[in-house]
Amino acid sequence: MDRGQQFAFEDRFNMTDNITRCFQEIISALGEDISRDGLLKTPARAASAFRFLTEGYSQNLEELVNEAIFPSDNDEMVIVKDIEFYSLCEHHVLPFIGRANVAYIPNGRVIGLSKIARIVDMFSRRLQIQENMTREIAEALQSVTDARGVAVQISASHMCMMMRGVQKQNSSMSTSVMLGAFRDSQSTRNEFLQLIRG
Repeated sequence: MDRGQQFAFEDRFNMTDNITRCFQEIISALGEDISRDGLLKTPARAASAFRFLTEGYSQNLEELVNEAIFPSDNDEMVIVKDIEFYSLCEHHVLPFIGRANVAYIPNGRVIGLSKIARIVDMFSRRLQIQENMTREIAEALQSVTDARGVAVQISASHMCMMMRGVQKQNSSMSTSVMLGAFRDSQSTRNEFLQLIRG
């Protein structure tokens, strides 16, 4: 393990330890006994889960794509549909769960298929609002592919609306961002919307 890896490991360990202590305090503040059998390991498990659910903070786009950009003569729309994701609402730290549809029109280069799903994961695994996440995914894909256009459409169910507040169980939210050709051409935009509904 080199020095950089050692510091990264220590940072992750210290952060997880701090989050564990925070969960201990929260559970105690609820009036629970954190020393009882069922809760003994809960703060550590919750901290581990929380680190996983927010691992997007420790990722960067360049490392994630890892040069998986390839020359291509294709200039037709590429769509990846129904990419499932899980995120946490930044207002209540409750989950929102949904699917993303992502399209781009290549401009001499294509991106490895799995990298699109990884970009969705990177931005969803942060404290987030759906509107910003949709734009971040679109702008990230545009920046790494230099595509002629990028479109992202997301539909999600938000636990902050289902479990608390108005408690509407069948509600969902849809957001979209269109860049380049998808914004400039109504026919291109309509083609994308028809294909993701089909």
